[in-house]
Amino acid sequence: MAAIHDLFTSPIKVINVGLPSFHADLKSQNVPVVHVNWQPPAGGNARVAALLDRVRRWQAQVRAGKKE
Repeated sequence: MAAIHDLFTSPIKVINVGLPSFHADLKSQNVPVVHVNWQPPAGGNARVAALLDRVRRWQAQVRAGKKE
């Protein structure tokens, strides 16, 4: 139970991933916040992301000397 009490009595620190407006809102309230500018690979397009993953695997194999 002490861990839960500590959670709600400790100062808040936030890592914001992807939403600049959420970062700005927290910052305006003097909440310690760090923003990470992230977006899903291929803009969230699953088909393009799968193709990029295939290219990355192929590149890894080439670097390891397994393909030409």
